[in-house]
Amino acid sequence: MTTTQRPLDGILVLDLGHIYQAPYCAFLMAMAGATVIKIEPPHGEPLRRRAAVAGGSVPQAMLNSNKFGLSLDLKNSKGREIFLRLVDRADVLIENFSPGAMDRLGLGHEALLRHNPRLIYAAGSGYGQTGPDRDRLAMDLTVQAAVGMMHTTGFPDGPPTKAGPTVCDFLGGTHLYGAVMTALFARERTGKGTFVEVAMQDAAYSTLASAIGMHFGGERGKAPPRTGNSHAGLAMAPYNVYPASDGWLAIIVVTEGHWDRLLRAMGQEALVDDARFRTNPDRVRHMAEVDRLVTDWTSKHSRAELEALTREHGVPAAPVRTLEEVLEDPGMHERGMLRWVDHPEVGRVVLPSTPLRIADAPPPDFVPSPFLNQHEAVVLGDMLGITEAEREALRTAGALGPRFRDS
Repeated sequence: MTTTQRPLDGILVLDLGHIYQAPYCAFLMAMAGATVIKIEPPHGEPLRRRAAVAGGSVPQAMLNSNKFGLSLDLKNSKGREIFLRLVDRADVLIENFSPGAMDRLGLGHEALLRHNPRLIYAAGSGYGQTGPDRDRLAMDLTVQAAVGMMHTTGFPDGPPTKAGPTVCDFLGGTHLYGAVMTALFARERTGKGTFVEVAMQDAAYSTLASAIGMHFGGERGKAPPRTGNSHAGLAMAPYNVYPASDGWLAIIVVTEGHWDRLLRAMGQEALVDDARFRTNPDRVRHMAEVDRLVTDWTSKHSRAELEALTREHGVPAAPVRTLEEVLEDPGMHERGMLRWVDHPEVGRVVLPSTPLRIADAPPPDFVPSPFLNQHEAVVLGDMLGITEAEREALRTAGALGPRFRDS
């Protein structure tokens, strides 16, 4: 039976994150029912400042739904005093500043855990809070390069290539969410808060499993080549992106049953017992011939025809869709993962919900991402009892961000 209570109802989160990593962790918590206060500097976080670029603020809208907006200057002594009053009430604090930045403000995890021993302090970073790379500047692109992701992406005769999406930031944010939830579970047993941290490089490493398998399974010490759209370990065939008459189709054959069904879909049943293709190791040895065989078939059909045939025969395949096609995906809209929203700041856009589905919990409501400092009155007035006159005095002292125009 569905209840009205969400899994994280009653949990108060202070989100100091910027760009993607920490804000995504806090977004998942907000969608699970936590009260999340997005705390930004007076000029706003970097994603908000990208609004001058076309569409630049849409990621900010995507990652900050269902959060309260507050603008505090943590470099201001009075701003820090207000922040510590919020820390007293908080269950979780999430940040992804450069390691040591919060310590320099006197607000590092050791200080805040002395202030509130039940606090879960979560820090995201590029390379971790310890180790020789601690102070390296980290962005998604540079972490992709450092962890080996770029070296294994692209074609053998081309340069290293980044993944198109921002994978390391979101891998880091997802793992940070896991660390926070694990720590909250432990707190239920011990009553004590703790410090957790996730490095994007650490979170991304396991994505290299196929390439690492090839490294240790082949000539030891030889760097695996870039394999284009083929399997990263060159251990499966067919495994590629094949041309259709109107685009491309991705096909992967995992079992011999998949291969037999693909042959039937292609009308090539006569090849079922062909020694060149009978087993996966056979097909890997004849990978070029396998790819030519599949290409001859796919190139004669449209993506829709190929999708219908592979579904009918039970072959793992999917058309390579454009971004516009994904935004309109009927299944994701039906499941509530995507929705069209008339957003007060960025207009009519498609925004995501949470990919986490928890039985018996109500689906998350949707509240648009806040304007800068939109909820100052709610957070400081209602939660902390600071009057409007006192808030204006704090603003004059430089502790608060600009007054929200509708407050």
